[in-house]
Amino acid sequence: MRRHHLAGVGIGPFNLSLAALADGVDGLDAVFFDARPEFRWHPGLLVEGATLQVPFLADLVTLVDPTSPFSFLNYLRDRGRLLPFYFAERFHPPRAEYDDYGRWAAARLPSCRFGHEVTGIRWDGDAFELTVAGAEPVLADHVVLGVGSVPSVPEPLRGLVADPDVLALHSADYLPHREKLLAADSVTVVGSGQSGAEVFLDLLRSKSTVDGLRWLARTPAFAPMEYSKLGLEQFTPDYTAYFHGLTESVRDRLLPAQWQLYKGIDAETIAAIHDELYRRSIAGPPGAVLTPGVEVVSSSTVEGRIELRVTHAQQGRVGTLRTRAVVAATGYAEAPTGPLLAGLGDAVHRDGRGRLVVDAGYRVGLDVPGALYVQNAERHTHGPGAPDLGLGAWRAAVILNAVCGETVHALPDRTAFTTFGLEDK
Repeated sequence: MRRHHLAGVGIGPFNLSLAALADGVDGLDAVFFDARPEFRWHPGLLVEGATLQVPFLADLVTLVDPTSPFSFLNYLRDRGRLLPFYFAERFHPPRAEYDDYGRWAAARLPSCRFGHEVTGIRWDGDAFELTVAGAEPVLADHVVLGVGSVPSVPEPLRGLVADPDVLALHSADYLPHREKLLAADSVTVVGSGQSGAEVFLDLLRSKSTVDGLRWLARTPAFAPMEYSKLGLEQFTPDYTAYFHGLTESVRDRLLPAQWQLYKGIDAETIAAIHDELYRRSIAGPPGAVLTPGVEVVSSSTVEGRIELRVTHAQQGRVGTLRTRAVVAATGYAEAPTGPLLAGLGDAVHRDGRGRLVVDAGYRVGLDVPGALYVQNAERHTHGPGAPDLGLGAWRAAVILNAVCGETVHALPDRTAFTTFGLEDK
């Protein structure tokens, strides 16, 4: 079996960032595996006009190494689009463009192996052994899990979404079902975040009539994402270190209260929805219904229609809504790592809720000498910035420096103007 210094499991944006920053490091033998045939980034949500919620500088490498050949600007130059990008004056590129950028980078990284699914990891006494479906196992001194997230559907909607005979789906599968949704006489979007807003806006713009189009949210309002300059400092490494230093119980209480950092809607999308409703109101009330403060508590199908049993928290009222289709824009959960790590058994440290114990340097607690790291599986220990693209390059650099045992990429000591917590004098 071939032995590598570093093996990555999953090639989403974060392990792709690690692969890009590791490329060309002298003496480092790295390999990355992904079961998919190519890099794709939320393909079911590449809605026309949808943009990233982070600036183009939050690419794979720039916030750590702006001279890297894998930067977004170099991608544009290679594609012959640098001047059009300059004249477009777009700080937030289209999602479809970021998806294309990721494939461009992956195709130029010889360490990336698509079509190779890692099904298990164990410790063989000297190194990690990775079982790869349809191929020989490989050994690695260090492993980085970047297996991403999976669509999350709340229990009251799971039966609907699982039924192939019902037009109910998670927003991750929106584009493949878009034409059926546009043809439906009534559609209900459930979820108050960016995905729900983008799906609702696309349906609002595209349907000939929006009578029967409904948007429900548990949050008390269709609220904007926190985008003030000091507010955004909660997505800095300084805040990540502060959050990690809190006790587990405090972190667990704090994270749900930070929902507007990662579950809100960007102001441009909110404005576009209002503009479209206003335009349609010229001929009379637009017909679409937007209702916050509502939670779906159960669902069923009756004579070909979906019935949603809902409650309104502030009013204390219960009601039934009927619709032909449902889009559950209900977010994502970290992909389960239990099956993948089963071969390590009790060597993996977990907290009282069964979650991975992850140190400040993204290393999982293990009772074996090898180093296992995670990317975007540590929100419970590192805070709301874990899934944010803007922190991806930094986290990858921290891991790479640890793997190499030296400073491959220098990182600044201070990244925020805010001082989080009291300092010892």
